[in-house]
Amino acid sequence: MDSFKIKKGLGRGLSSLIGDNKIESNVNKLSIGELVRNRYQPRRSFDEESLEELTNSIRERGIIQPIIVRKSENENSKFEIIAGERRWIAAQKAGLHEVPVVVTEVDDLKSLEFAIVENVQRHDLNAIEEAQGYQRLINEFSYDQEKVARFIGKSRSHVTNCIRLLSLPKDVLNLIEKNKLSPGHGKILVGLDNASFLANKIIDKKLSVRQAENLVKIFKTNKISKKSHKDPNLKELEQLLIEKIGLNVLIKNKKNNSGSILFEYKDIDQLNKIIEIIKSHY
Repeated sequence: MDSFKIKKGLGRGLSSLIGDNKIESNVNKLSIGELVRNRYQPRRSFDEESLEELTNSIRERGIIQPIIVRKSENENSKFEIIAGERRWIAAQKAGLHEVPVVVTEVDDLKSLEFAIVENVQRHDLNAIEEAQGYQRLINEFSYDQEKVARFIGKSRSHVTNCIRLLSLPKDVLNLIEKNKLSPGHGKILVGLDNASFLANKIIDKKLSVRQAENLVKIFKTNKISKKSHKDPNLKELEQLLIEKIGLNVLIKNKKNNSGSILFEYKDIDQLNKIIEIIKSHY
């Protein structure tokens, strides 16, 4: 076998990640059934057309770039895919029984980093999958948004705007995942109580982002006017918490400095998210 070399096609971040870990020098072959999905894979959906194109290519020429795997902690004699799940699925569709792999030793954090880098660098994630990947780095591995931005090679504002989308109602998130609503539309709906209603109006009327901004302007104006009297320091603290957890936060402080913090959730998934964040830190 030829020794395995990391190709630039994997992306700058993925190449550097691989270089930091112990990796076998040779390409091996494993049966399709010996591989299992990466439990940290942020991507849940695959474009059927591009997957079919990859399947046809593999059927004609085989898999050119090996799949990167690690030994599974949960299933004996199995290997968990670190990078290359799409190739694995296409290989099954093409009728292959074996696939070329390279085995590396990485922990859970590196496994998630690998998966995010590969998908983001190739623009394979939808906006919600991308945001959930970033949020997972924050919740489970103590990243902050600045560290996520540096690691992934994106701006801090890009990461913040991605994560803010997760505060939208579940039905609106589904619309973005299915490409019925753009992330730009979703961004202007964040924080609105009637986001679901407006999202469907935007789709029905086929509004551009600019047109949608005009539609929701009155709601945002009202929201800002109600909060304008609040202490700037409290508003800054609220914004920091919103950026950190991706949910709307309201701090109420009385003159004697007693008060309450309100975490706003729109469905059971967001409630569970708040509970898990608290449990993981206390």
